[in-house]
Amino acid sequence: MSPNAAAQLTTIRWLHRLLVEHHLDYWLFGGWAVDFHAGRVTRDHEDIDIAVWQADLDRLRGLLEGEGWVPAPDRGEDGYTGYARDQVRLELAFLARDDAGTPYTPLEHGRGEWPSGSFGDARAELAGVTASVVGLAALVEDKAGARDDAAVAAKDRADLAVLTSLPGAG
Repeated sequence: MSPNAAAQLTTIRWLHRLLVEHHLDYWLFGGWAVDFHAGRVTRDHEDIDIAVWQADLDRLRGLLEGEGWVPAPDRGEDGYTGYARDQVRLELAFLARDDAGTPYTPLEHGRGEWPSGSFGDARAELAGVTASVVGLAALVEDKAGARDDAAVAAKDRADLAVLTSLPGAG
């Protein structure tokens, strides 16, 4: 495991404990969710992606900043924000529920949709670290979606190959 992956995995362990202790729901998504579902590190990751309820954002900001994380927003971000500490970047995607109870990401002009079944009670383990993760079928659906960015599309194809080889992914 690369030093970068080890640092991120240590952060995921810490983050899981912190959020569980403070009764804050979260879901790992993106590349690290692929790895947790696969039970192994499949590639290096630029960041750790988690989805959190927008209503919990002020509490979460206080917890993160109290532990030395600093805001590190991307230019033009909409529906998410970033934090950094040491060499680790954390991206927080915001969640809300519509009148029907369907989770979505509030955007400046509309909403970001998530595959059905993304946010349940799934947990997975990797190298002794437990994390709350988006559902496997939802992750497969997300990774199978079209992407405008060629580099992102290539990562998603590699992630999809890992996911579709797992029992229960089809």
